[in-house]
Amino acid sequence: MTVAAYKIGRHYGAWGVEHDGEMAGPYDTKEAAFEAAIGPASNAIKQGYTVSITIEGSCKHAATLTTH
Repeated sequence: MTVAAYKIGRHYGAWGVEHDGEMAGPYDTKEAAFEAAIGPASNAIKQGYTVSITIEGSCKHAATLTTH
């Protein structure tokens, strides 16, 4: 099954969302980038994709949310 993966991380001193090799943003906060990823991720779930959202932590650790 195809996975729709969204990676939230630092982007030119702000935050961005990477998906399918393209970066969206910049967003002022990590939370704003997360909110921007939720809509497309929700649509991907409706289309039957497995969705993974990875969020860069402040210590370079990542939290991952996944739905199957």
